[in-house]
Amino acid sequence: MSDVGRLVLTVGLLMVLVGGALMLFGRFHLPGDLTIRRGGITFYAPLATSLILSVLLTVLLNLLLRAR
Repeated sequence: MSDVGRLVLTVGLLMVLVGGALMLFGRFHLPGDLTIRRGGITFYAPLATSLILSVLLTVLLNLLLRAR
């Protein structure tokens, strides 16, 4: 069980680092990402990006956990 905890912690830290790098160096936008600008307010909903990251992480974790 501690191996799964370490894996989750490692993936979480990796996601924080990648998110920080994206914030510093600019974001990437996919066609399914929504950006709404009204007046002085901007709302950004990364729907396509979230979906792709979810699928990739699901596949990666399934491959890693089944390999044990």
